[in-house]
Amino acid sequence: MKTDTKVLKLVPKTTSGGPAAATGPQRDEPEVAKVEELSSASTPVEPVSRPATPHVVPTKAVPQTSKAGDLPDSKLLREMYRTMYLSRRIDDKEIQLKGQNKIFFQISGAGHEAVLVAAGVVLKPGYDWFYPYYRDRALCLQLGMTPLEQFLSAVGAEADPNSHGRQMPSHWGHKDLNIVSQSSPTGTQLLQAVGCAEASYRCGLVPELKERIKSFHEDEVTYVSLGEGTTSEGEFWEALNTASNLKLPVVFLVEDNGYAISVPVEVQTAGGDVSRLVENFPSLYVQRCDGTDPIESLETMRRAVDYARRRQGPALVHAKVIRPYSHSLSDDEKLYRSDEERTGDAERDPVKRFGALLIGEGVIDQAGLQKIKDEVDREVNEAADKALAAAQPAPETATNFVFSSDVDPTAKEFDNEEGAELSGNPGTMVDLINRTLHTEMERDPRIVVFGEDVADCSREQFLNVVKGKGGVFKVTANLQRKFGGNRVFNSPLAEANIVGRAIGMATRGMKPVVEIQFFDYIWPAMHQIRNELALLRWRSGNDWKAPMVIRVPIGGYLKGGAVYHSQSGVSTFTQIPGLRVIYPSNALDANGLLRTAIRSDDPVLFLEHKHLYRQAYNKSAYPPDDFMIPFGKAKKVREGKDLTIVTYGALVQRSLVAARQAEQEGTSVEVIDLRSLVPYDWNAIVESVKKTNRVIVAHEDSQSFGYGAEIAARIADELFLELDAPVRRVCALDTFVAYAPQLEDAILPQSSDVAKAIAELKAY
Repeated sequence: MKTDTKVLKLVPKTTSGGPAAATGPQRDEPEVAKVEELSSASTPVEPVSRPATPHVVPTKAVPQTSKAGDLPDSKLLREMYRTMYLSRRIDDKEIQLKGQNKIFFQISGAGHEAVLVAAGVVLKPGYDWFYPYYRDRALCLQLGMTPLEQFLSAVGAEADPNSHGRQMPSHWGHKDLNIVSQSSPTGTQLLQAVGCAEASYRCGLVPELKERIKSFHEDEVTYVSLGEGTTSEGEFWEALNTASNLKLPVVFLVEDNGYAISVPVEVQTAGGDVSRLVENFPSLYVQRCDGTDPIESLETMRRAVDYARRRQGPALVHAKVIRPYSHSLSDDEKLYRSDEERTGDAERDPVKRFGALLIGEGVIDQAGLQKIKDEVDREVNEAADKALAAAQPAPETATNFVFSSDVDPTAKEFDNEEGAELSGNPGTMVDLINRTLHTEMERDPRIVVFGEDVADCSREQFLNVVKGKGGVFKVTANLQRKFGGNRVFNSPLAEANIVGRAIGMATRGMKPVVEIQFFDYIWPAMHQIRNELALLRWRSGNDWKAPMVIRVPIGGYLKGGAVYHSQSGVSTFTQIPGLRVIYPSNALDANGLLRTAIRSDDPVLFLEHKHLYRQAYNKSAYPPDDFMIPFGKAKKVREGKDLTIVTYGALVQRSLVAARQAEQEGTSVEVIDLRSLVPYDWNAIVESVKKTNRVIVAHEDSQSFGYGAEIAARIADELFLELDAPVRRVCALDTFVAYAPQLEDAILPQSSDVAKAIAELKAY
C-alpha cells in the first residue's frame, strides 16, 4: 500500500494480560506497530486485508502518548477533552439519580469516550448518517446532542428527542442530527445502516432518485457502531457481506471493551480478535487502534471515514476500549472480573490520561483544566434539574404513532373499487400483481424490488439470451428488463438482510418492495420485522418511519409443499402493532390492495397464497393503473340470510363451494372475505351477524391461537345477544402440514369441513 505517511507513535508489543492479549492461539506479532495518517496529497487508500504491523495496546503500563509535535490544534484538543469529561459526568450523574430512584435505568459509555469523540469530530452531524449503540453517549454529545436532551431521555420526558419517553435511556435518536432511532436488540442496527448507505449508493445509479431522497449528499457516510459481543450475531456478518460486495460507504466501529456483559471476548470470538477474522472481506478497510487514546483514535477514524467518503468501500475500525463500570446498573462486574483486571482498566482511563497529556504537553494548565471541569459540573447539574422538572408523556398519547397519522390507507382516497372499468383478457393473480409492480415502478422512481431470485438475471450481459427467472413464481418477471438491475436486483440468501436493508432504505425515503421467497423462511427476519420495522415510528415518537412492503408467498394446498412450504402462521404477525397485514383471495383484489400497500405510509406484510396464484376461478381482467382497494374493507362475496362465514385467503373459495352445497339443502349462507387482516372490517362482520345470527370463522391457520380466535372472541363478546348459536371455527389441525396428500387433506380445512360446520350450526 503506497501512501504518504507520517509516524504518530511507536507502541511496544504487549506480552501478557489485558484486553489486547488474545487468550487463544496467537500469531507472531512485530515488536512495534506503526500508525499512519493520510496526508492531503496521499494516493487512494487500498483496503487493508492483512496489515503487516497490527496495532497492539499495552496493558500493564500506561500507554505512550503522542508528542506535542504530533498533536492536533490546541482548541480542538480542549474541546475533545471537554466532551469526554462531559460524557463521563453525565454517566456519573445518572448513576446518582438511579440510586435516588429518580430514573429507572442506566447504562454508561464510560471508557469509550475517546474513540467516540474522535468519530464525532471527523463525521458531519445532519449530513452523515448515524446508527449508534447504547455506549455512544460521547459521540452524540460531540455531534450536538445536549446534556439536557440526554437527561430528558433518562427521566422519560415527553420532550426527549431520542424517543419522547418511550425507550430506555441511551437508546439514541435525533432527527436533526441524522441519528436514527436505536433499539435494544443487539446488532439489528447493522443491516439498517447498510440499507441507509445503499440508498446513497443507488442514488448514484438512478438519477431520478437524487431529487427524491431526503438529505442526499454525494460524499455522505453512514456510521454504525457495536460492541465486540455483537460481532457474534449473524447480522454482523450479513452486513459486512453486503457492504463489501457493493462497496458501500459504511464505517463500522467495533468498540471492544473485552466483555459482553460477563462473557469475555475469547469466548465470544474465535481467536479473541474479530478484526483478524474480517481481514479478507474485499474492499473492507480494516484499522485497529487504542480507543482510549483520543489522538490515535482521531487519526484512525479520519482514515476510515476518508476511505468511505471517497467511495472506495466500507471501513471497519476495531478500537480497544475499557469498561470501568459494570455493564449497566443491573449488573455487578465484581462477580466475574478480578480486582487486578479492573485496576488495569482504571490505569487506561481515557479521561484521566487525556487530561494529563494536555497538561504535560502545555496545551492547558491545571487551572484551565479545572475550569473546564467546573463548567461541565455546573452544566450537568443544571441540565439534570431541568430534566427532572420536565413534563412526562400524557397517558392518552400511548397509542399515538402506532401507524401513520399522515396517510390513512382505510380512507376514501384509496377506494376507487366500485365501478372500475376492466379490460383485456383475464389474468391470474400472478399477472395482476406483476402489473401493479410495473405500473407503480413507472410512477415512482423511489421503488426498488429485491429479494432472493426476484431479478430476471443478475448477470445482465445474458439477459438477451435467457428467458429470465423473475421470482420462483414468476411474480416479478420482466421487472429487471424494464427498470434495470439498479432497481430490481437479487439479494443474498438471508432474510434478515433483505428486511434490514429495506428498513434503512425506507428511512431515507425510498420505497422498497421486497420479497421473502416463502413464508416458511421469514423467521430469520423476525427481529427486523417485530423489533425494528413495526416499532420504528412508535418508539421514535413519529420522528422516524420505514414505509415498505414485504411480499410473501404463503399457504398450503400445493400437494407436496409439506412442512416447510405450507405454513400459514399469520397470527404471529397480526398481533404486532404497527404492521399492516393484507391477504387477498383473488387477482383483482391483489392488484388493488398491493397498490394501496405501496402508496401507504406504513410497513405492510402482503401475503399471497401460492395455491391461488394461477387458479382459473379467481382470474380478472385488468383494472386501471390507479385502481386501489382500501385496507379494512371486507368484501361480501355471497349474499345470505341464515348463516355468515367470515374468512380470507384460500378458504374463501372453499367456503363458497360449501355455501352452494348448503343452498341446495335449504340454507342461505353469506360469505365475507376480509381481504385485510390488520386492520379488519369489524363493521362488515357486525352487519352480517346481526342479519344471520349464526357465524363460522374459517381460516387455514391452526385452530388454537389462530387468527380466527380473535374474531370469534370479539363476536362472542360484543355480539352475544345477536347470536342464536355458538361461534364456530373451521381451521387446520393443531399440527404441521404433511407431505403425503391424504395427510395434507386431513390436516388442512376442506370444503367438506365447512359444509359440515354449516349443517351442524344451522341445526343448533
